[in-house]
Amino acid sequence: MSDLLRHPDGTNGKVHDITVDSARGPKSPDWGYVGFGLYRLAAGETAAEATVDREVILVLVEGKAHLSAGSQDFGEMGDRMSVFEKTPPHCLYVPNDSDWRAVATTDCTLAVCTAPGHSGHTAQKLGPDGITLTARGKGTNTRYINNIAMEDRDVADSLLVTEVFTPSGHWSSYPPHRHDEDDFPNMTYLEETYYHRLNPDQGYGHQRVWTEDGSLDETMSVSSHDVTLVPKGHHPCGAPYGYEMYYLNVMAGPRRNWRFRNHPDHDWIAKRDA
Repeated sequence: MSDLLRHPDGTNGKVHDITVDSARGPKSPDWGYVGFGLYRLAAGETAAEATVDREVILVLVEGKAHLSAGSQDFGEMGDRMSVFEKTPPHCLYVPNDSDWRAVATTDCTLAVCTAPGHSGHTAQKLGPDGITLTARGKGTNTRYINNIAMEDRDVADSLLVTEVFTPSGHWSSYPPHRHDEDDFPNMTYLEETYYHRLNPDQGYGHQRVWTEDGSLDETMSVSSHDVTLVPKGHHPCGAPYGYEMYYLNVMAGPRRNWRFRNHPDHDWIAKRDA
């Protein structure tokens, strides 16, 4: 199995705990920014963590929970019971040198997106206000985006976070593109994780991660609750006919900007559809 594909550890509790250290592997030896955790909680169960030197965006993928950060009580958050309702998510930003606590008030799935923090922002709700489902692409490249914390929202020090819904039979993160060089404004270096879900749940999807020089070329079949790592290279996804794909993207790098370059062989697609 590719070290870029991480299966969940069970179906309850903290089923993903991807840290900077655990993300490093033969295909990702220089990983240094993005972390990702995932809790699947039954009603009444609790998750709590200290942020230490990391900032955190909590995303209620589905279900409801009572959230607090530091000394602030944000009350019950969440309203979509299935991620495929596609309504804007309820999210909470928590700075470094703080802590957070979530008490599930229904069965819930809570994503924990992390990256280096420097106390530039305070704890705050990020959604659902300010998040609007937006179409991107054309034809079978059409997908739908909930931008949680991209660079147009000055809500984080390092993190860039977004949700993507890819219809059955469509492609996403396409045309193939990369953001693996620190060459702003032409390109930014951003590590990225994908947390995948499929609808119906027994479905599967595909993701390829590859570099133009061929030093990295991995094609992975993903199931619901799998996470893929993108340390560099191009990284498109495909949803087979009959199955809708969701993914939650977490990106971070030396600067909080998203600048990418399409694969030269496939850039004509973007130019045609512009």
